[in-house]
Amino acid sequence: MKIRFSLSIAAVSALVFTACNQETAAPAAAPQPTKVVVEADTSVRAELFEDPHSYSREESKVTHLNWEAAVDFEKEVITANAVWTLEEGHGDTVIFDIKDLQVNEVLVDGSRALFAIEGDDPLLGSALVVPAPGAKTISILYKTSPEAEALQWYPAELTQGKRQPFLFTQSQAILARTWVPCQDRPGVRFTYEATVKVPKEVLALMSASNPTQKNDEGIYEFSMPQPIPSYLLALGVGDLAFIPLGERSGVYAEPEMVRNAAYEFAQTEDMIADAEEMYGPYYWGRYDMLVLPPSFPFGGMENPRLTFLTPTVVVGDMSLVSLIAHELAHSWSGNLVTNATWNDFWINEGFTVYFEMRIMEKLYGVDFADMLEALSYDDLQKELAVMLEENVEATSLKQDLKGKNPDDGVNAIAYDKGFHFLRLCENTVGREKWDEFLTYYFDKYKFKTMVTEVFLQELAGVMTQEQWDKVGVEQWVYGTGLPVNCPFPASNRFVVVDDAVAMMLNVDPDAADARSMAYLPQETTIRWTTQEWLRYIRGLEAGGATEGHYALADGNYGFSGSPNPEIVAAWYSAILKTGFEGYDNDIYTKKVESFLGSVGRRKFIVPMYQSMLEGDEKRQAWAKKIYMDSRASYHPLAQGTLDALFAEQM
Repeated sequence: MKIRFSLSIAAVSALVFTACNQETAAPAAAPQPTKVVVEADTSVRAELFEDPHSYSREESKVTHLNWEAAVDFEKEVITANAVWTLEEGHGDTVIFDIKDLQVNEVLVDGSRALFAIEGDDPLLGSALVVPAPGAKTISILYKTSPEAEALQWYPAELTQGKRQPFLFTQSQAILARTWVPCQDRPGVRFTYEATVKVPKEVLALMSASNPTQKNDEGIYEFSMPQPIPSYLLALGVGDLAFIPLGERSGVYAEPEMVRNAAYEFAQTEDMIADAEEMYGPYYWGRYDMLVLPPSFPFGGMENPRLTFLTPTVVVGDMSLVSLIAHELAHSWSGNLVTNATWNDFWINEGFTVYFEMRIMEKLYGVDFADMLEALSYDDLQKELAVMLEENVEATSLKQDLKGKNPDDGVNAIAYDKGFHFLRLCENTVGREKWDEFLTYYFDKYKFKTMVTEVFLQELAGVMTQEQWDKVGVEQWVYGTGLPVNCPFPASNRFVVVDDAVAMMLNVDPDAADARSMAYLPQETTIRWTTQEWLRYIRGLEAGGATEGHYALADGNYGFSGSPNPEIVAAWYSAILKTGFEGYDNDIYTKKVESFLGSVGRRKFIVPMYQSMLEGDEKRQAWAKKIYMDSRASYHPLAQGTLDALFAEQM
């Protein structure tokens, strides 16, 4: 729902009541212009903070969780007791979100109580309704389902060490309710303690204080003293080892992976220090990382104190550590200041991409950051080309996701359009003033929730009226598409790459000396990063490369045999829609099938399948066969995305 701007500057003052109880001096700024946003009446305020993806209600919220659980790998279930402490002065009824949970008993202040389970929505699940007038605690004894969408049970034979099974959770966006009965919305924050029993051969970790080695009992205790929303609840269990990276960071992974991961992430402490220097203290104590099995559907998940990571980022040359910068940046934007509902998802991700770019610039220099920004711009343009035809309203930063899966908002709009809007704001007011503003913003709203309209009220304090109008703030936030004043990122290093693409496309692939004419000498490419190779592959695709051009490129640079999953996925996404068979067909087939059968990261596998489905009938049938063979190893989130893709295309 779009909220119109008005000429009243006091209109949103009442809105900040839930977002901030702590006063912090604002940075020096011009007198606040009259450009803000909302009507002050109660109904509008309620609409802004109302969460369409939760049955829970604002008048009865939880503040603390004490979770006791046992993990059963054989039955693939968790049996648990969730003891919730209630906010003082709550209403007579408390409502929790659940989905596919077997609720066995509910206690109110230690006594058995009546409860009701209402509704059975395929997306939202059900409401667990508990009458609890004046109560202090509610205990829910329950068991998860083997089909719980947040839980991925990995058999031992599919792990790297092949010794012990593996379990990991993915709660974002609204899947926490499939493994913990909770008020599953980002606008409710709580602290938690947990005791988890697992087989003694494996180690349990959570988004909390963590052990660094296994114990003989298989019982682990956890504490999270900072309040978090439910989507940041996380559990990982497996045959894991730990290597410290510094005083407050380290990495967990299977023993076969942990040393490589420690090498790859060696600059984590520097990233933390750089981030703090820019935007204030790191409030979470430790920043540790857990490398998951390859079925993890994302690059990373910013669980506090324990970021979850895909193993596809461990490539041996530190070229993909911008992912670490991104997840670390969430410790400020997202974890510290959190979107109040998923309609404001860009508040989490746009800020995080911006912060990521700033960390990478500080760590590797402007030229490197320029490449990342240019790729971000390319991603945004590519996604917009599709969305403007299929779902133009979804190209607004402020979303209306009522009745929709919030996972639909995980796209380049929230991430890249959000980033470019913030970059334009920085360019307009100046970096020094912008950094002062963001430091103030993160401090003022720490451990609070944020909606777009409150952020815009704050933004109004750092911009003059002329700057506000020059940026076109309302068009950026509520308008569709990409405004014409979007900063165009230019990369000096990509000039060389683009020249190389042009050289390849100008070659006749059938000429006798075609390979040598299209070949860049090693002294030119030896220092190329992953980002430069990605630009090269994308350039071939955008330039209309033929099968012959692709064959020359693969022969010269060995893309199909690269150990880097980013390059392999980009390469196959480009060529699979063509008839390219640049080398022995059996090898080609096996490499594609092996990659799609062993990697579950949606960023990689969805474009590959999409390219195959855009090819001829033979390739479509091949895609369907691979998916049917591989589907069981993918995370439910990836399955849902791909099921929809195949339903549309087949």
